[in-house]
Amino acid sequence: MNRPVTLVHRTSYHYDRPVFLGPQTIRLRPHAACPTPIVSYAMDIAPHDHHRTWRHDDFGNHEAHVTFDRQVRDFDITVRLTADLAPATGSAPCAELIPTPAPALAAFMTPQAAGPHLRAFVAEAASIHTADPCARLAAINRMIATRTTYRTRMEAGVWDAEETLGRQTGSCRDSAWLFIQVLRHMGIPARFVSGYLIQPDASGTTCDLHAWAQAHIPDIGWVGFDTTSGLLTSRGHIALAAAAHPEQVAPVSGLLDSCNATLDVSMTLHHAGRSDNTKAHEIKAQKIKDCHDPHGNAIS
Repeated sequence: MNRPVTLVHRTSYHYDRPVFLGPQTIRLRPHAACPTPIVSYAMDIAPHDHHRTWRHDDFGNHEAHVTFDRQVRDFDITVRLTADLAPATGSAPCAELIPTPAPALAAFMTPQAAGPHLRAFVAEAASIHTADPCARLAAINRMIATRTTYRTRMEAGVWDAEETLGRQTGSCRDSAWLFIQVLRHMGIPARFVSGYLIQPDASGTTCDLHAWAQAHIPDIGWVGFDTTSGLLTSRGHIALAAAAHPEQVAPVSGLLDSCNATLDVSMTLHHAGRSDNTKAHEIKAQKIKDCHDPHGNAIS
């Protein structure tokens, strides 16, 4: 994947009746410190008679705040971005090389209470000693990937570390949260990241919403760890939002009237150099019916 790739990501909500939407928060714009070069970016929202303002949250994430003055039957968000996925060079290609003041790191160091499974795992992880701090964290990342089987979970929420270890399975967000809790119990700042993952597979190139973790290493910065693969993150990991807790990086959040709703999500990739009439590869299509919950896309 050495050429630029254009991703078109569409999120479409359809309601069974006209509804009033409360303020909607959209976190689908790459983080300013994302190591992957973003060549171009645009977000379209329908209905078009909305009010949109951009701002940064307390963690530096881009947030689009959207409001509507009237009832709507549909709410569509289309993101188009072009990313340069050429392999990075250097000793820490996955790192965000932006200094973070020590006081700011405190928000990423408070762990949840540990149960017996987590205490045992932390003790084992703490026994790993290497001269290279990144190599030590990479070994812990591999431990989690080896001991937890990946599963897709479309329901909202994140399991706590004890449940993920007890079940020995979980979604990407569950294993990422486990890694974060292990590191925080070891006194290492760690944060939760949501974003796009573009990667090759047997059928071509795939893209999906994904979750991973970042740890702060002195003199390096924030380094990404994908607990699903057990590897460090790469150019194909396009960070959209990073925060202390998973609920703070939801792609779309906001309230709406009680109703039955249908959610359609699709992702299409276009590779540079192909003719315009080349059929785009449909990456993902899902539908959730009879949804009465506030907006919030699950990251599988």
